[in-house]
Amino acid sequence: MGSLPELALDSLRKHFNGELIVSGDAGYDDARSLWNGDIDRRPLLIARGATADDVAAAVSFGREQGLEIAVRGGGHSFAGHGVVDDGLMIDLSTMRAVSVDSAARRVRCGGGATWADLDAATQEHSLAVPGGVISHTGVAGLTLGGGIGWLSRRHGLSCDNLVSARVVTADGGIVTASADENADLHWALRGGGGNFGVVTEFEFALHGVGPVVNLGLFFWSVDAGADALQHIRACVAALPADTGVQLIGLNAPPAPFVPDQFHFAPGYGLAVVGWDSPEEHAALVDPIRKGLAPLFELVTPIPYAALQQMLDDSAPWGILAYEKACYLDELTDGVIEVIAEHLPRKASPMSILPVFPMGGAYHDVDDRDTAFGGSRASNWLVNIAASATDPDLLATDREWVRRFWEALQPFASGSGGYVNFQSDADDDRVRASYGPAKYDRLARIKAQYDPDNLFHMNANIKPAVSV
Repeated sequence: MGSLPELALDSLRKHFNGELIVSGDAGYDDARSLWNGDIDRRPLLIARGATADDVAAAVSFGREQGLEIAVRGGGHSFAGHGVVDDGLMIDLSTMRAVSVDSAARRVRCGGGATWADLDAATQEHSLAVPGGVISHTGVAGLTLGGGIGWLSRRHGLSCDNLVSARVVTADGGIVTASADENADLHWALRGGGGNFGVVTEFEFALHGVGPVVNLGLFFWSVDAGADALQHIRACVAALPADTGVQLIGLNAPPAPFVPDQFHFAPGYGLAVVGWDSPEEHAALVDPIRKGLAPLFELVTPIPYAALQQMLDDSAPWGILAYEKACYLDELTDGVIEVIAEHLPRKASPMSILPVFPMGGAYHDVDDRDTAFGGSRASNWLVNIAASATDPDLLATDREWVRRFWEALQPFASGSGGYVNFQSDADDDRVRASYGPAKYDRLARIKAQYDPDNLFHMNANIKPAVSV
């Protein structure tokens, strides 16, 4: 591990109001850690900014010193994009303020905010931004890559609701990106990832949600195999387009609503979220019990903020993790056979298969309107995620993920995928995820805002080369 010139650090300190942390300082190991405990990198310098000016000073310092730069928002990256060996880690974790304008239905938050931060503030007004399904996920990474969650079918992706952003660019400048100002950058930020700068503030449109919604959870044994998956497919097809829904291959949690004999049992779960009255939700989920009775169920009102936290225990901080994903046009019988064959082969009880039925508001947005790396025509997103508490178990399930993903490729909508679900996104996968026309447009915008590819610790888009 190298070191930085003390004179250069002294110069940075004069322009930096946050905290500068180097190896040997108290808190260095905590500061460099990410959610994925499989990532173990040692930056030369961690610049924990307090303001956009701090971030700008850090970016300029990193560029002038020739350092590789990583940007940490919430730190919830499977791929470990938020930290770098022997380089500069720009840490936004203290920039978490949230400001709600309920009359205008707008919310602003810092680049280090988590969805738990955002939900806590917006739910005071029975409002929400479409977010993910794990509350300690960072707003920044999820939004910049797309943002799929419980509200996707009702109000679109996180990036669809991004009104404006304050961005520190590669030259150390600070700009605003919106439909009226730097519109090309605004388009690129809505799905193009962290390629174009460091977003220090997000402004989102808000929607009326909660404070209480309705949840239905149903669980079938893994032994039910294709029969359970076919039943779930039919149930999902019958739901209204704006219903929150997720199919999950998992081990049943040791929760109070789960009978003792089914604790940790592998199987298939179906989660259905309704936005209206408990009575309407009861009618909505009643058909799910018919045809193939679940082993157990939970149907209950739930605070929206608690819904957002419901799966947090499946992804604890420090877990070792790896994932791959693909889009499907349909959940065909062939796909179901692959899932029924491969899910029982996972070794870790924490490894999980979240499958997102897409539709409603997700389909209503034209592919060209945002930089999101996925076809709006796709009907399913399959995520295969290995999670384990020790390296050997992770290694076993990493191979399980890869074999599972390969078996799904004949049914996939192209060879790309959702960039937020790519642990090892190589150039070909990134290009395939965006498609030629969208990738080329992103590359031109990249060349304008980051011609030297300073921000490349991400699902990287190479700047276009002028000819």
